[in-house]
Amino acid sequence: MDSQKEALQRIITTLANKNEELHNFIETLSHSLAGVQVNSTQVISDLEEEFDTLFSILDEMKESMTNTIKQEQARKSHELQNQLTQSTNALESAEELLEFANNALHIKDEDEFAKAAKQIKDRVTMAPAFRLTMKPKATDSMTHLMADFSQEKQLLQNLNFLPVPRAPEIEAQNCLVMDNTVNLVWRMPVEDSKIDHYILEYRKTEHEGLPRVKDERCWEVVDNIKTTEYTLTGLKFDSKYMNFRVRACNKAAAGDYSDPVTLETRAFNFSLESSSSHLNLKVEEGNVEWDPQGGKGLESKIKGKENKGSAHLANLKNMSRSGTPSPKRASSARSPAVRGGRDRFTGESYTVLGDTSMECGQHYWEVKALKDCKSYSIGVAYRNLGKFEQLGKTNTSWCIHINTWLQTSCAAKHNNKAKSLDVAVPERIGVYCDLDGGQLSFYNAESKQLLHTFKTKFSQPVVPAFMVWCGGLTLSTGLQVPSAVRSFQKTENGIGGSSGSLNSMAQ
Repeated sequence: MDSQKEALQRIITTLANKNEELHNFIETLSHSLAGVQVNSTQVISDLEEEFDTLFSILDEMKESMTNTIKQEQARKSHELQNQLTQSTNALESAEELLEFANNALHIKDEDEFAKAAKQIKDRVTMAPAFRLTMKPKATDSMTHLMADFSQEKQLLQNLNFLPVPRAPEIEAQNCLVMDNTVNLVWRMPVEDSKIDHYILEYRKTEHEGLPRVKDERCWEVVDNIKTTEYTLTGLKFDSKYMNFRVRACNKAAAGDYSDPVTLETRAFNFSLESSSSHLNLKVEEGNVEWDPQGGKGLESKIKGKENKGSAHLANLKNMSRSGTPSPKRASSARSPAVRGGRDRFTGESYTVLGDTSMECGQHYWEVKALKDCKSYSIGVAYRNLGKFEQLGKTNTSWCIHINTWLQTSCAAKHNNKAKSLDVAVPERIGVYCDLDGGQLSFYNAESKQLLHTFKTKFSQPVVPAFMVWCGGLTLSTGLQVPSAVRSFQKTENGIGGSSGSLNSMAQ
């Protein structure tokens, strides 16, 4: 029993010492908490005094720093308040345990005393007082947030902000739209050596004049231009116009936009009219591919019943895919045209026409044959091309025909006449159609070498026309007439590749 009393006495001494530590710690926390309030107020006061002389240019910084102090105050207050609460609770528990231990000393019954001693020992082991860190988690010092702007004041007296660059001026008369590129030139109204770079923005539009705020298309951006000139390349001109604007930037800020400039970007755009193509052709917007299974069965019915009367023909047309979209004119207005369903072309006329007709002007597009394409034709035709008629075998169509089945050959065809062309078949073929000048020319799209020219007088609007067998073709539209082609047409007058036997007047 004596040994137990000695052990309990040690516990009591330890608890008493811990209680004293807790009292001191609580006082420290209370003082720190009060110091946080006082010192925070002082720091804010000092900060306000500093900002009083700088508020006109540092108002936002003042608010930010004030918030930082308040956040630090709240953080420290929260930490200290939590420790204060925990310490107070621990003290109450320790005082109660101390009182219980003192009372246990007066227990006479050994069993009861042993039981009480064990209980006290277990409670001391779990007592919060022995689990607390006796070091404040925050101090009352706020010196790390004090402000002294004496150096900054001196610096601010000598500071000069970089001026915002003025808006550039686009020199529309020096801008050039050619070969599906746009060369933009601009200048600054006054020389500005602080300019670091320029930002060019552009977008396509169908509207002439100033850009419209609610234009459907978004501005595209070219950043970090170091000179006052830039060339946009590889453009597809599938809109009538393009808007352009430029802004200058220095190291600090970007200036206002220039007055916008609208440049005309007209080009010939068309798609393939799948609803009127041969059944064995798989047609997408800019691609056509021969599909030997596409018209299996139905095509034979068409062949067998074609001459049995108009009633049979009407029934076959109703069986085929519906829809009779007409070719649209170059002005984008769709004009009526005689078109049937998917029996528009039958037999071996593996033909598909473009959906946009040409009545006047000069137009250009390019065609690329897919690898291993065995036979294809590229040209133009009147819209009333017969369903059994093949390109170049009538007086309503003009084309060049390329055959690579056994050996590669190239021929110009019109009105069932063909002229063999002693030219290398290019990977891409450019087609130039001059309705006003009455000629249709074919070029190597890469080198712009003339392959052949038809000279004729078109009496009706024409549409792009294509034939393909065992392979496919890919179209490139939205192209301007290349400058090299224009130059050639002017200097050579389109004579170089023409064939007298094929140069016939349009019927």
